[in-house]
Amino acid sequence: MSTPEPAAKLIQSNAQSQYTVTTADLPLSCPMPGMYLWNSHPKVFLPIEKTGWAKCPYCSAEYTLQR
Repeated sequence: MSTPEPAAKLIQSNAQSQYTVTTADLPLSCPMPGMYLWNSHPKVFLPIEKTGWAKCPYCSAEYTLQR
């Protein structure tokens, strides 16, 4: 009998106020993939490509793009 694989480790959504993201995270959304969704706001896409910075209108999390 095989043991089931552990679920991917999800992080708490909206737990931090600042996140650093890379081009691999684009298109950027808040909450990001890999975050729990059950206690979060609706998913919103954030335009970060031009300025390198974006702020979520729901939770005020700030995202900085590391190039």
